[in-house]
Amino acid sequence: MAKTILSEGISLYRHGDYSGAITYFLSLPDDAETDNIELAYYIGLCYAKLERYDDALLYLEQVVTAGQDIDRVLQCRYLLAVIYVMSGRKRLADFELNKLLETGYKPASVYASLAFIAWEQGDTDKCIDYYRRSLDADEDNTTALNGLGYVLASEDKDLTSALSYCKRALEKAPQSAAVLDSIGFVYMKLGLKNDSLKYLKQAQAILPDNEEIAEHIRVAQVG
Repeated sequence: MAKTILSEGISLYRHGDYSGAITYFLSLPDDAETDNIELAYYIGLCYAKLERYDDALLYLEQVVTAGQDIDRVLQCRYLLAVIYVMSGRKRLADFELNKLLETGYKPASVYASLAFIAWEQGDTDKCIDYYRRSLDADEDNTTALNGLGYVLASEDKDLTSALSYCKRALEKAPQSAAVLDSIGFVYMKLGLKNDSLKYLKQAQAILPDNEEIAEHIRVAQVG
């Protein structure tokens, strides 16, 4: 019965209408025969998709605390970690990610997230190590390929390898602004202005208001 009540909202979610799904879920009467953890799971996912992260945390934490469905618990724990990373709560993110490593959940993604935290904390060596561990777990992980290429270029460490990693990432995600920016940045470090601006401007076309991409273009043009 509960599944039937939630099915309309779940359908809206699966079709990408996250606002519609939220509206439906929150409109359900208090006495509706619903599985509250199932409801919290989908509301949390919707809020995460809408980038309403504080709202998402409230619901995703309920799923983790309930511990009823291990697959969903792991999925929600990972989402919590990502939200903590994006909102600057690095210690909480680090805690959640290390808990996930203990379970063996998506090690490539977890290591890539830990690498980002290390980079934000200024620990370049640990960042590079985590990205390499991510690629050991999945040699085609786009986030790790792109991240490692960018970090190596930022530190002027092995620009040839940096370019190779970014090219592999571009093959996997040719429309990613982050990847286009990274490969443009590596070409800038290599002193190849035309190649650099080609990719940086493609990245800017996708994310026209991104300050980091704009700064990379400014530096490349000066160079």
